Amino acid sequence: MDYHWFQLINQLGNSLPALNLVMRLLASYALYVFYIGIVIYWFTRQDLKRRMVAESLLSTYVAITFSGLLAHFFYRDRPVVTHNVIQLISHPANASFPSNHTIGAFVIATSIWIHRRKVGKVWLVLAAGIAFSRVWTGVHYPSDVIAGAVIGIAAAVLMHQLFKRSSLALKWLTKFIYWYEAVESRIWRRNETPRSSVIK
Repeated sequence: MDYHWFQLINQLGNSLPALNLVMRLLASYALYVFYIGIVIYWFTRQDLKRRMVAESLLSTYVAITFSGLLAHFFYRDRPVVTHNVIQLISHPANASFPSNHTIGAFVIATSIWIHRRKVGKVWLVLAAGIAFSRVWTGVHYPSDVIAGAVIGIAAAVLMHQLFKRSSLALKWLTKFIYWYEAVESRIWRRNETPRSSVIK
């Protein structure tokens, strides 16, 4: 069944070739939009957004660690290794299950959605596009990306619940953000040009 759905999606590369470039971009580069997004959110210097970014980064670490364990104990070859596929992007023949691209996209999108519902929906749609494109371009089976989405969403939700329910965890997260902001403030002050030197 998994291979059947893979074939249906992957064969769209032949029947709808006009969309192949879009799918290549989604599969290879769209994840960088998430990285740029969380950097921008962080440097808005708003407490809620910095907590959101911190949660997403911790969730990503947990999710990718769990993914590595799954890939080790339930190793699965990529479609290109065992089937004739339409492979639109190059990729090493490493573990296919689960999809780390999908995990990364969904864990960040879910973290954003938890804190910012309206814009979070846009991020979730983009994450779904990445997941779909990874099958279209021939580097993952549908179950790989479904598992990645589930892991990403679960990690983001569980991490948020941890900080929501544990005052100790929230205290340490707040301390880390406060420490970072103190260091950041010192760096900015150090790099400022004294007014007296400008007058001279």
